[in-house]
Amino acid sequence: MLPPSKSVQDIDHTAAGLVACLPALGRALERYVDQDYPYPKPSEAQLALLRYVATQDGTTVRTAAKALLMKPNNASALVTQLTEQGLLERRQDPADKRVAHLHLTPVAQQRLNEVAQIMSARVVRVLRTMTDGELDALGSALGALNSLDRRLHATH
Repeated sequence: MLPPSKSVQDIDHTAAGLVACLPALGRALERYVDQDYPYPKPSEAQLALLRYVATQDGTTVRTAAKALLMKPNNASALVTQLTEQGLLERRQDPADKRVAHLHLTPVAQQRLNEVAQIMSARVVRVLRTMTDGELDALGSALGALNSLDRRLHATH
């Protein structure tokens, strides 16, 4: 259902703009991480899993896979890779030995913090070059973008 003040063309134009812009922003930030990150960079899927575990400590592979819109076997393979790299720990559930809970290692937490710092520093530098109007528009858009993210995840 369309909001009463928006036409189909307006919605289509906004959708196309977001689909083009958001991945481009992510790629630009990833390039800066590639330049400034002193360790082998995990794949985007590995980073997504690490970031999810950082916010949902103790999650299971199945829950993480669902939240990240991955197949459980793909998430499990990522967990194995990250465990072998010393970035994730699997801890067996005391009540159900078939279930493992995922936890970041201190090294993973430190490296995620470094990646976030690299990205944040770059965004801050660019934001400082923008006009007050542009900054206000971006600030106003944050809530709507977060809502879009939640709704996209809820529809899957």
